Amino acid sequence: MKLDFVKNTKRNIAASLTNSLLGLLLPFFNRTLFLWLMAPQYLGLNGLFGSILGVLSLAELGFGTAIGYSMYKPIADDDNELLCAYLNFYRTVYRWVGSVIFLGGLALIPFLPKLVHGDIPPELDLRILYLLHLTNTAVSYFLFAYRGSILGAYHRYDLLTKIRIFISLAQSLTVFVILFATRNYYHYVIATVAFTMASNLLILWQAKKLYPHLVPKGKLTDDQRRRVIANVKDLFLHKVGGTISYSFDNIVVSAFLGLTAVAAYGNYFYVFTAVCGLTSAFYGSMHAGIGNRLNLDSQEKNFQLFLKAHRLIVIVVLWCAAMMLSLFQPFLQVWTNSRPELARHFLTAVMMTLFFLVQQSRQAVLTFKEAGGLWHQDRWKPLVAGVANLTLNLLFIVWLPAPYKLDGVILSTILAHLFIELPWEAYILFHYLFTPRQARQYWKEQCRFAVLACLLCTLTWAATCQLPGKGFLGLGVRAAAAVCTITLLLLAIFRKDVRTLFNTLRHSSSIH
Repeated sequence: MKLDFVKNTKRNIAASLTNSLLGLLLPFFNRTLFLWLMAPQYLGLNGLFGSILGVLSLAELGFGTAIGYSMYKPIADDDNELLCAYLNFYRTVYRWVGSVIFLGGLALIPFLPKLVHGDIPPELDLRILYLLHLTNTAVSYFLFAYRGSILGAYHRYDLLTKIRIFISLAQSLTVFVILFATRNYYHYVIATVAFTMASNLLILWQAKKLYPHLVPKGKLTDDQRRRVIANVKDLFLHKVGGTISYSFDNIVVSAFLGLTAVAAYGNYFYVFTAVCGLTSAFYGSMHAGIGNRLNLDSQEKNFQLFLKAHRLIVIVVLWCAAMMLSLFQPFLQVWTNSRPELARHFLTAVMMTLFFLVQQSRQAVLTFKEAGGLWHQDRWKPLVAGVANLTLNLLFIVWLPAPYKLDGVILSTILAHLFIELPWEAYILFHYLFTPRQARQYWKEQCRFAVLACLLCTLTWAATCQLPGKGFLGLGVRAAAAVCTITLLLLAIFRKDVRTLFNTLRHSSSIH
């Protein structure tokens, strides 16, 4: 069966853009309610439980991605019997995964008090809340989450996205009513569990409606299971490294600094994630065109495309980073009503901006590496970087003065990205896809990017930091000044590049 790539892609893009916008606004709305109506410890509990359950979710191992990838060929061959066998295998795996997560979560209950530094709100029972969050995570594995793989494999991500949009809107409205009317955190968590169950039931209904002939039955051969497990091994190492790098940050902060510090870190990380979502639209749209070019064009042509892609990403990242440095701290002060325990200090905003620059500087390499299928070659990288990040977390927590311990947690992630992940990824790319000569040219471009980042971010911040005004009005004035400053600076430096890059990359990404 040949899928309608263009039609499905248009539907997926439209749904994804809507979901991205709502994914930015609805969490902001919910987090604002918590900041204004509830104590900061409630946000800290959300962050802590999310991180603990993120670690437990490692039990999934990457089976979802591996099995989804394995379904592409039987769909192309109209092999419904094999698809049903994969679906049955997936269901069995997810039942085991859900059981492991739930039992592993129960085993952690005696250790929960040791993961919270300081007190929690007196009206809350830590164990009951944790059990509710644990149920919310485990229930998806028992309630038909595996059915979503069928929609994804048939390139109908738009349907999954529409379900998420509907659930997100309904959940946000319900949460607003609950928090505004009762300010009861238990009711909030119970509502979250209910909407997770509703989402899974809607996915089941949609999958059965479109593909009623696909039901979980039959068995895979030993060779088919071995291929899935081989892919899972590589994906698992990437999952472990990512979990150590991100989920353990919240756990370390909670254990040593308390729930209020987790809430503050979550505020900064929310803004960081929102801006990353904007930049990902640029390099994400290149992926299909790059994969096509890597199979058709010469190595030199592909390297020139790589440089053009890198320069486009640099332009977008520089603009976002300059805006972040200028507005990060003023925005958080307005958002949190200038509560110092939730907005911290300017150095934290600087560290998060630097984290953004370092992480985003990897994206051209990552995009080409993934398009070239270079997964197995750097399977140990995330694990090494994750262990280094966790070790530095603990060292900085112990060594740094109290006001800067949270900054040390951010710095540990920056150092792991800068000195482990970025050079390792670049080595893999230029060893297997390009040449050492081209690698030297790439590192020259990275050095130029670093210099420009320091210069342009500093100039934009200097142009806005002394502007008068408080509250949302003052924030608006700063935003307008920052937009004008960084846009004019980038046009002066990259005017010709912007026009050429957009034309070239629009053409390359349109190739299917």
